[in-house]
Amino acid sequence: MPSAQDPFYVVKEEIQESIDKLQSTFYQWERIPSDTGEQLHLTKELLASCESIEWQVDELDKAIAVAARDPSWYSIDEVELEKRRRWTSTARMQVGTMKKAVEAGKESNGTGTTGLSGMHRELMRMPDSHKADGSNHYNAQDNDDFIASESDRQLLLIKQQDEELDELSASVERIGGVGLTIHEELLAQEKIIDELGMEMDSTSNRLNFVQKKVAMVMKKAGVKGQIMMILFLVVLFIILFILVFFT
Repeated sequence: MPSAQDPFYVVKEEIQESIDKLQSTFYQWERIPSDTGEQLHLTKELLASCESIEWQVDELDKAIAVAARDPSWYSIDEVELEKRRRWTSTARMQVGTMKKAVEAGKESNGTGTTGLSGMHRELMRMPDSHKADGSNHYNAQDNDDFIASESDRQLLLIKQQDEELDELSASVERIGGVGLTIHEELLAQEKIIDELGMEMDSTSNRLNFVQKKVAMVMKKAGVKGQIMMILFLVVLFIILFILVFFT
């Protein structure tokens, strides 16, 4: 069974959250009157979100294709691969449907035409000339409802922006913590390298000193003394060899 820490499911959860937010914004966009500044803003936001999610889904498809080349290496089977392909296909279809609807609404606004829902809203807002006096109360009520609805939408946008800023702040804090940890690790490594260099220099000096002493002793001892020293070392080696391996 795939692990809960599988990178696919981590990315899938992030993409699904983005799709949920996209759907919420899309439903809000549908309820906003045409040719308004807020609708234009949401149109740009929706199209940008669609492109971002489509890119993420494409990257996830590439990862699935890589895993399909050697499923055993990634500890998954064909059933799991097919399940992942179906999810990415469904996600792409959902985003594509909303993107087409938003683009169609954008083109409709750009050409000066309105859809059935827009025409319905316009007709509802047009007062009948011989019933203008009798409908003033209803127009005032509609205006109040519209203002309340706009206020709710603004509060929702502010809340979403606050949540995004909180997430961004948390990400920056995490990155800063990682950078500080790397800096401390580099300082520790540099200290270890300096100490190792000092130890090597000290050992090199001691070795040079010993070599000089040995050279002086060998020179003073002469040829006969060197032969005796070699014989002594050979005998000492034999004795130590016997003590270690035969006792």
